[in-house]
Amino acid sequence: MSTTTDLVLDEEPGATPKAPRTTSAKGAKTRSTIILHVLLMVGAITMIIPFLWMIFTSVKTNAELAANPPTFFPTEWRWENYPEALDAARFDLYFRNSFIIATGHTLITLVFGSMAGYSLARIPFRGRNIVFLAMVAMLMIPTYTKIVPQFLIVKMMPLFGGNDILGQGGSGWLDSWWALLIPGGLSATSIFLFRQFYLSLPKELEEAARIDGLGEFRIFAQIYTPLIKPAIATVGLLTFQESWNNFLWPLLVTTSENLRVIQVGLAVFQQLDATAWQYLMAGTTLATVPMVLLFIFAQKYFIQGFTNTGIK
Repeated sequence: MSTTTDLVLDEEPGATPKAPRTTSAKGAKTRSTIILHVLLMVGAITMIIPFLWMIFTSVKTNAELAANPPTFFPTEWRWENYPEALDAARFDLYFRNSFIIATGHTLITLVFGSMAGYSLARIPFRGRNIVFLAMVAMLMIPTYTKIVPQFLIVKMMPLFGGNDILGQGGSGWLDSWWALLIPGGLSATSIFLFRQFYLSLPKELEEAARIDGLGEFRIFAQIYTPLIKPAIATVGLLTFQESWNNFLWPLLVTTSENLRVIQVGLAVFQQLDATAWQYLMAGTTLATVPMVLLFIFAQKYFIQGFTNTGIK
Protein backbone atom coordinates (compact mmCIF):
# COMPACT_ATOMS: atom_id res chain seq x y z
CA MET A 1 0.00 0.00 0.00
CA SER A 2 1.42 3.37 -0.99
CA THR A 3 1.96 5.91 1.80
CA THR A 4 2.30 9.68 1.74
CA THR A 5 6.06 9.39 2.22
CA ASP A 6 6.32 6.98 -0.70
CA LEU A 7 4.50 9.45 -2.94
CA VAL A 8 6.94 12.20 -2.02
CA LEU A 9 9.94 10.00 -2.82
CA ASP A 10 8.49 9.28 -6.27
CA GLU A 11 8.24 12.97 -7.20
CA GLU A 12 10.47 14.59 -9.82
CA PRO A 13 13.83 15.91 -8.58
CA GLY A 14 13.55 19.57 -7.61
CA ALA A 15 9.82 19.42 -6.93
CA THR A 16 8.70 21.17 -3.74
CA PRO A 17 7.66 18.52 -1.18
CA LYS A 18 4.40 20.17 -0.13
CA ALA A 19 2.24 17.08 -0.08
CA PRO A 20 3.38 15.65 3.31
CA ARG A 21 2.98 18.96 5.10
CA THR A 22 -0.45 19.62 3.49
CA THR A 23 -1.69 16.14 4.35
CA SER A 24 -0.34 16.39 7.86
CA ALA A 25 -1.93 19.81 8.35
CA LYS A 26 -5.29 18.56 7.07
CA GLY A 27 -5.10 15.55 9.35
CA ALA A 28 -4.28 17.68 12.39
CA LYS A 29 -7.12 20.06 11.53
CA THR A 30 -9.53 17.16 11.16
CA ARG A 31 -8.47 15.70 14.51
CA SER A 32 -8.83 19.10 16.18
CA THR A 33 -12.29 19.51 14.67
CA ILE A 34 -13.37 16.07 15.87
CA ILE A 35 -12.04 16.71 19.38
CA LEU A 36 -13.77 20.11 19.45
CA HIS A 37 -17.09 18.61 18.34
CA VAL A 38 -16.83 15.82 20.93
CA LEU A 39 -16.15 18.35 23.70
CA LEU A 40 -19.06 20.52 22.53
CA MET A 41 -21.36 17.49 22.45
CA VAL A 42 -20.32 16.51 25.98
CA GLY A 43 -20.94 20.07 27.14
CA ALA A 44 -24.33 20.21 25.41
CA ILE A 45 -25.41 16.88 26.91
CA THR A 46 -24.25 17.97 30.35
CA MET A 47 -26.31 21.13 30.04
CA ILE A 48 -29.48 19.54 28.69
CA ILE A 49 -29.74 16.52 31.03
CA PRO A 50 -30.88 18.56 34.09
CA PHE A 51 -33.45 20.30 31.89
CA LEU A 52 -34.82 16.96 30.65
CA TRP A 53 -34.79 15.57 34.20
CA MET A 54 -36.93 18.53 35.31
CA ILE A 55 -39.49 17.95 32.54
CA PHE A 56 -39.66 14.17 33.04
CA THR A 57 -39.98 14.54 36.83
CA SER A 58 -42.87 16.98 36.36
CA VAL A 59 -45.04 14.25 34.78
CA LYS A 60 -44.18 11.33 37.09
CA THR A 61 -46.51 9.77 39.63
CA ASN A 62 -45.89 9.68 43.38
CA ALA A 63 -45.13 5.96 43.22
CA GLU A 64 -42.53 6.44 40.50
CA LEU A 65 -40.90 9.30 42.37
CA ALA A 66 -40.55 7.04 45.42
CA ALA A 67 -39.11 4.13 43.40
CA ASN A 68 -35.63 2.88 44.24
CA PRO A 69 -33.53 2.97 42.14
CA PRO A 70 -34.98 6.13 40.58
CA THR A 71 -35.93 6.16 36.91
CA PHE A 72 -35.02 8.85 34.39
CA PHE A 73 -37.91 8.39 31.93
CA PRO A 74 -41.48 8.27 33.30
CA THR A 75 -43.39 5.05 32.68
CA GLU A 76 -46.71 6.88 33.04
CA TRP A 77 -47.00 10.46 31.81
CA ARG A 78 -49.20 12.27 34.35
CA TRP A 79 -49.99 15.65 32.77
CA GLU A 80 -52.50 16.41 35.54
CA ASN A 81 -49.54 17.53 37.66
CA TYR A 82 -49.51 20.86 35.81
CA PRO A 83 -53.08 22.04 36.56
CA GLU A 84 -52.81 20.67 40.10
CA ALA A 85 -49.59 22.64 40.63
CA LEU A 86 -51.24 25.83 39.36
CA ASP A 87 -54.20 25.29 41.71
CA ALA A 88 -51.92 24.92 44.74
CA ALA A 89 -51.17 28.66 44.96
CA ARG A 90 -51.87 32.01 43.23
CA PHE A 91 -49.37 31.43 40.44
CA ASP A 92 -51.18 33.82 38.09
CA LEU A 93 -50.42 36.61 40.59
CA TYR A 94 -46.83 35.42 41.03
CA PHE A 95 -46.29 35.33 37.24
CA ARG A 96 -47.70 38.84 36.91
CA ASN A 97 -45.44 40.20 39.67
CA SER A 98 -42.33 38.56 38.18
CA PHE A 99 -43.20 39.91 34.74
CA ILE A 100 -43.69 43.47 36.05
CA ILE A 101 -40.42 43.40 38.00
CA ALA A 102 -38.38 41.83 35.17
CA THR A 103 -39.83 44.25 32.61
CA GLY A 104 -39.21 47.23 34.92
CA HIS A 105 -35.59 46.23 35.53
CA THR A 106 -35.05 45.71 31.80
CA LEU A 107 -36.44 49.15 30.88
CA ILE A 108 -34.44 50.90 33.61
CA THR A 109 -31.27 49.15 32.52
CA LEU A 110 -31.74 49.85 28.81
CA VAL A 111 -32.51 53.55 29.31
CA PHE A 112 -30.02 54.53 32.01
CA GLY A 113 -27.38 51.89 31.20
CA SER A 114 -27.17 53.02 27.59
CA MET A 115 -26.90 56.68 28.68
CA ALA A 116 -24.10 55.86 31.12
CA GLY A 117 -22.30 53.70 28.57
CA TYR A 118 -22.55 56.43 25.94
CA SER A 119 -21.19 59.08 28.28
CA LEU A 120 -18.22 56.90 29.27
CA ALA A 121 -17.45 56.06 25.64
CA ARG A 122 -18.15 59.23 23.66
CA ILE A 123 -18.20 62.26 26.00
CA PRO A 124 -14.80 63.45 27.26
CA PHE A 125 -14.93 64.78 30.82
CA ARG A 126 -12.52 65.02 33.71
CA GLY A 127 -12.28 61.81 35.71
CA ARG A 128 -13.88 59.63 33.05
CA ASN A 129 -11.20 56.97 33.32
CA ILE A 130 -11.48 56.91 37.11
CA VAL A 131 -15.24 56.45 36.86
CA PHE A 132 -14.73 53.63 34.37
CA LEU A 133 -12.14 51.91 36.58
CA ALA A 134 -14.54 52.17 39.52
CA MET A 135 -17.21 50.60 37.32
CA VAL A 136 -14.88 47.73 36.42
CA ALA A 137 -14.00 47.29 40.11
CA MET A 138 -17.72 46.90 40.88
CA LEU A 139 -17.79 43.91 38.55
CA MET A 140 -15.44 42.11 40.94
CA ILE A 141 -17.73 42.50 43.99
CA PRO A 142 -19.79 39.34 44.66
CA THR A 143 -23.52 39.95 44.51
CA TYR A 144 -24.31 38.49 47.93
CA THR A 145 -21.89 40.83 49.72
CA LYS A 146 -24.14 43.74 48.67
CA ILE A 147 -27.32 42.25 50.13
CA VAL A 148 -26.95 43.64 53.66
CA PRO A 149 -26.05 47.25 52.62
CA GLN A 150 -28.91 47.25 50.10
CA PHE A 151 -31.34 45.98 52.73
CA LEU A 152 -30.31 48.72 55.19
CA ILE A 153 -30.65 51.41 52.50
CA VAL A 154 -34.14 50.17 51.62
CA LYS A 155 -35.21 49.93 55.27
CA MET A 156 -33.85 53.39 56.18
CA MET A 157 -35.20 55.23 53.12
CA PRO A 158 -36.18 58.71 54.44
CA LEU A 159 -39.85 59.78 54.39
CA PHE A 160 -41.12 56.37 53.23
CA GLY A 161 -42.96 53.73 55.24
CA GLY A 162 -43.24 55.90 58.34
CA ASN A 163 -39.55 56.88 58.40
CA ASP A 164 -38.51 60.38 59.40
CA ILE A 165 -36.02 62.53 57.48
CA LEU A 166 -33.18 60.50 59.05
CA GLY A 167 -34.68 57.18 57.99
CA GLN A 168 -35.75 56.14 61.50
CA GLY A 169 -39.01 54.93 62.97
CA GLY A 170 -40.57 53.00 60.10
CA SER A 171 -40.01 50.31 57.51
CA GLY A 172 -38.90 52.44 54.54
CA TRP A 173 -39.36 50.67 51.25
CA LEU A 174 -39.72 47.22 52.78
CA ASP A 175 -42.70 45.24 51.50
CA SER A 176 -43.35 47.66 48.62
CA TRP A 177 -42.87 47.82 44.85
CA TRP A 178 -40.06 50.35 45.38
CA ALA A 179 -37.93 47.69 47.05
CA LEU A 180 -38.53 45.27 44.19
CA LEU A 181 -38.00 47.68 41.30
CA ILE A 182 -35.32 50.23 42.27
CA PRO A 183 -32.46 48.15 43.78
CA GLY A 184 -30.93 46.00 41.07
CA GLY A 185 -32.53 48.03 38.31
CA LEU A 186 -29.12 49.03 36.92
CA SER A 187 -25.90 47.01 36.97
CA ALA A 188 -22.25 47.78 36.25
CA THR A 189 -22.17 44.90 33.77
CA SER A 190 -24.78 46.51 31.53
CA ILE A 191 -22.95 49.86 31.56
CA PHE A 192 -19.69 48.11 30.68
CA LEU A 193 -21.28 46.26 27.75
CA PHE A 194 -22.92 49.41 26.41
CA ARG A 195 -19.62 51.32 26.66
CA GLN A 196 -17.81 48.66 24.65
CA PHE A 197 -20.39 48.82 21.87
CA TYR A 198 -20.41 52.63 21.71
CA LEU A 199 -16.59 52.61 21.50
CA SER A 200 -16.77 50.38 18.43
CA LEU A 201 -18.76 52.96 16.39
CA PRO A 202 -16.84 55.37 14.12
CA LYS A 203 -16.16 58.89 15.35
CA GLU A 204 -16.99 60.30 11.89
CA LEU A 205 -20.71 59.79 12.58
CA GLU A 206 -20.50 62.01 15.61
CA GLU A 207 -18.56 64.68 13.76
CA ALA A 208 -21.02 64.71 10.86
CA ALA A 209 -23.95 64.95 13.25
CA ARG A 210 -22.39 67.93 15.05
CA ILE A 211 -21.80 69.69 11.73
CA ASP A 212 -25.50 69.19 10.99
CA GLY A 213 -26.31 70.89 14.28
CA LEU A 214 -27.45 67.94 16.37
CA GLY A 215 -27.08 68.13 20.14
CA GLU A 216 -25.55 65.49 22.38
CA PHE A 217 -28.84 63.79 23.26
CA ARG A 218 -29.96 63.55 19.60
CA ILE A 219 -26.58 62.10 18.63
CA PHE A 220 -27.05 59.50 21.38
CA ALA A 221 -30.69 58.73 20.60
CA GLN A 222 -30.86 59.09 16.80
CA ILE A 223 -27.35 58.34 15.52
CA TYR A 224 -25.51 55.89 17.78
CA THR A 225 -28.14 53.96 19.71
CA PRO A 226 -29.99 52.57 16.63
CA LEU A 227 -26.65 51.03 15.56
CA ILE A 228 -26.23 48.91 18.70
CA LYS A 229 -29.28 46.63 18.47
CA PRO A 230 -27.20 43.54 19.37
CA ALA A 231 -26.09 45.27 22.58
CA ILE A 232 -29.67 46.23 23.44
CA ALA A 233 -30.86 42.65 22.86
CA THR A 234 -27.98 41.15 24.84
CA VAL A 235 -28.29 43.46 27.84
CA GLY A 236 -32.08 43.28 27.78
CA LEU A 237 -32.15 39.48 27.73
CA LEU A 238 -29.51 39.13 30.47
CA THR A 239 -31.30 41.65 32.68
CA PHE A 240 -34.72 40.05 32.19
CA GLN A 241 -33.31 36.58 32.89
CA GLU A 242 -31.49 37.68 36.06
CA SER A 243 -34.52 39.54 37.37
CA TRP A 244 -36.94 36.72 36.52
CA ASN A 245 -34.82 34.14 38.36
CA ASN A 246 -34.11 36.31 41.40
CA PHE A 247 -35.16 34.55 44.58
CA LEU A 248 -33.23 35.93 47.57
CA TRP A 249 -33.94 39.67 47.27
CA PRO A 250 -37.75 39.41 46.87
CA LEU A 251 -37.78 36.93 49.76
CA LEU A 252 -35.90 39.38 52.03
CA VAL A 253 -37.79 42.60 51.32
CA THR A 254 -41.41 41.39 51.00
CA THR A 255 -43.79 39.65 53.35
CA SER A 256 -47.12 40.28 51.60
CA GLU A 257 -48.44 37.56 49.30
CA ASN A 258 -49.58 40.22 46.82
CA LEU A 259 -45.90 41.05 46.17
CA ARG A 260 -44.67 37.48 45.97
CA VAL A 261 -42.79 36.46 42.79
CA ILE A 262 -42.80 33.14 40.98
CA GLN A 263 -39.44 31.94 42.35
CA VAL A 264 -40.60 32.54 45.93
CA GLY A 265 -44.04 31.09 45.20
CA LEU A 266 -42.51 27.77 44.13
CA ALA A 267 -41.29 27.32 47.69
CA VAL A 268 -44.86 26.38 48.64
CA PHE A 269 -44.08 22.87 47.37
CA GLN A 270 -41.00 22.54 49.58
CA GLN A 271 -42.03 21.53 53.08
CA LEU A 272 -39.81 20.70 56.04
CA ASP A 273 -40.58 16.98 56.04
CA ALA A 274 -41.42 16.41 52.37
CA THR A 275 -41.22 18.02 48.97
CA ALA A 276 -43.83 17.60 46.22
CA TRP A 277 -41.24 17.12 43.49
CA GLN A 278 -43.74 16.57 40.68
CA TYR A 279 -45.52 19.87 41.42
CA LEU A 280 -42.25 21.73 42.06
CA MET A 281 -40.83 20.56 38.73
CA ALA A 282 -44.09 21.36 36.93
CA GLY A 283 -44.08 24.91 38.31
CA THR A 284 -40.38 25.30 37.50
CA THR A 285 -40.97 24.13 33.94
CA LEU A 286 -43.73 26.70 33.48
CA ALA A 287 -41.49 29.40 34.98
CA THR A 288 -38.80 28.50 32.44
CA VAL A 289 -41.05 28.86 29.40
CA PRO A 290 -40.90 32.71 29.17
CA MET A 291 -37.10 32.67 29.22
CA VAL A 292 -36.93 29.97 26.53
CA LEU A 293 -39.33 31.88 24.26
CA LEU A 294 -37.44 35.13 24.84
CA PHE A 295 -34.14 33.51 23.92
CA ILE A 296 -35.61 31.90 20.79
CA PHE A 297 -36.86 35.23 19.46
CA ALA A 298 -33.75 37.21 20.44
CA GLN A 299 -31.02 34.61 19.90
CA LYS A 300 -29.78 36.21 16.65
CA TYR A 301 -28.99 39.55 18.31
CA PHE A 302 -27.97 37.82 21.56
CA ILE A 303 -25.22 35.75 19.91
CA GLN A 304 -24.16 38.65 17.71
CA GLY A 305 -23.89 40.87 20.75
CA PHE A 306 -21.62 38.50 22.62
CA THR A 307 -19.52 37.95 19.50
CA ASN A 308 -19.00 41.66 18.97
CA THR A 309 -18.19 42.20 22.64
CA GLY A 310 -15.58 39.44 22.57
CA ILE A 311 -13.82 40.96 19.59
CA LYS A 312 -13.15 44.26 21.38
